[in-house]
Amino acid sequence: AVSYVIFYLIPPGVCSLLNPSTIYANNEVNLEEVDIYGFDYDYTLALYSSALDEMIYNKAREFLVQHYKYPEGISKYDYIPNFATRGLHYDIQKGLLMKIDAFHYIQLGTVYRGLKPVPDDEVMKLYGGSNHVPLHQVSGFYGKGPKMKQFMDVFSIPEMTLLAAANDYFISNDIEYDPVHLYKDVSDAIGMVHIKGYMYKWIIGDETYAVLHRLASHGKKLFLITNSPFSFVDKGMKYMVGKEWRDFFDVVIVQADKPHFFNDCVKPFRRLDSNGDLQWDRIKSLDKGQIYKQGNLVDFLKLTGWRGSKVFYFGDHLYSDLADLMLRHGWRTGAIVPELEVETKVVNTEQYAQSLTWLQALTGLLERMQMYRDPESKKVLQEWLKEREELRAVTKNLFNPHFGSIFRTCHNPTYFSRRLCRFSDLYMASISCLLNYDLSYTFYPRRTPLQHEAPLWMDQLCTGCMKTPFLEEMAHIR
Repeated sequence: AVSYVIFYLIPPGVCSLLNPSTIYANNEVNLEEVDIYGFDYDYTLALYSSALDEMIYNKAREFLVQHYKYPEGISKYDYIPNFATRGLHYDIQKGLLMKIDAFHYIQLGTVYRGLKPVPDDEVMKLYGGSNHVPLHQVSGFYGKGPKMKQFMDVFSIPEMTLLAAANDYFISNDIEYDPVHLYKDVSDAIGMVHIKGYMYKWIIGDETYAVLHRLASHGKKLFLITNSPFSFVDKGMKYMVGKEWRDFFDVVIVQADKPHFFNDCVKPFRRLDSNGDLQWDRIKSLDKGQIYKQGNLVDFLKLTGWRGSKVFYFGDHLYSDLADLMLRHGWRTGAIVPELEVETKVVNTEQYAQSLTWLQALTGLLERMQMYRDPESKKVLQEWLKEREELRAVTKNLFNPHFGSIFRTCHNPTYFSRRLCRFSDLYMASISCLLNYDLSYTFYPRRTPLQHEAPLWMDQLCTGCMKTPFLEEMAHIR
């Protein structure tokens, strides 16, 4: 009966709606007004294969054992590819990895100590009888609270996995340890992995050249601000774009020390010569063909005169790349979210459409029928609640069996998702999505109804599955 009902609830074509090459708008943006395009390097201009995560994990694990003299047994823990997801919080003192929603509630069923889930009742006990984590503990502006750390960049996947493995080793072998020391040591080990020299071997996607060429040939100014050292960026860019990659850029800044680059005005710019050695001259202009190190945004704005919404900056880290630029300086910001590709594929499956549609229908039934208090009705309501829980588990497992989707808890946006909407005008799976749009294109955010508003579009009157109008007109997107 359920599948029969769902057949009529799901509009035809719903399962092939979303296109992973689409650019999504949180805010209205007219590219016609953008004259200057800026980029981060790692995971923005350079996308890496997932094989890199395993290499980082292996090197850091080796470092823990050899240099920090951690027990040899940790070496037996191989990398687990789909264990962690981006945007998770880690309780440094308790050694717990978890997913938190936009309202600071821990999503029960997504709390892990080591590699094992922590039962819901134990989570409630650990957090004083509630699964709510107070604001001051969750995180400061840049995702670091006194007791919690939010893992926001794509590089943090191997770090979370190594933390889980090391915690698991100590717990399984009944060895006493301090989780705070472990957190610091793993963090240092990941930082000490000398991957920078040969990471370019893991670069995937060859469309960076096409994006830069298209922007430059339309007379746009281009700049690069990255925390990576010049030798590393140079290797990767030569590999992706060619020997003359610097010709595309009007300003290149390396070892910028973001987010401090954007919110401090202390460090002056220094020039590097062609060998990458530091020069001592005072910087009075930022010239094409030169490489600059450190610096700060105040000086950058003074020297370039590039201000406000004619500047568009793309990066993968919501805090250190985008937050200050949007909130303090009014630049346009684009978030690169590689996970969109995989998550879109899941959302496009019939199984997901059916589960979500029935979940929405069940929730509507529960809402309307809850006033019936007779024993028989109560029994039916209990069965519906149980079925709703089971469906939630099914939809969560379609994305990641441990933590689910990076964008949603059961029904709320995640902490990550809320920050994504707050700090980015547009978001997309990769920089190459720009190739699908004309450089005078205007992105319009969908007007999804607020809770007190009537849903006036037919697709929103359905089941919440179809939220994208005019999709046939977007069929040109690859």
